[in-house]
Amino acid sequence: MNIQQTEKATVGIKFFVEEDGVEFGRAWFYLIYNDLHLEPYGLLEDVYVKEDQRGQGVGKKLLEQIIAEAYKRKCYKIIGTSRMSRDMVHEWYKRLGFKEYGLEFRMDL
Repeated sequence: MNIQQTEKATVGIKFFVEEDGVEFGRAWFYLIYNDLHLEPYGLLEDVYVKEDQRGQGVGKKLLEQIIAEAYKRKCYKIIGTSRMSRDMVHEWYKRLGFKEYGLEFRMDL
């Protein structure tokens, strides 16, 4: 067996909120291309809002901007991951229109 490889470009976009030069909310959005679709899919990573800013709509605004960007870039799906123990985060994703789908596997390197 001869395994070959090829590369596809991935774009990372950081969305963030800051006040007086201090960042208090952020999310990374990656556009990932593969051979299964002509369009990319979006991957959410490192979605975070400082504890004292939570519950004020900061995360929701970030995610709304990312969803708008996904539509603009013609993504066919967005994947958001979360640790199994974060039930409140899971409910938040569901309220924003995400569905539970599959299971994530991870290998720390």
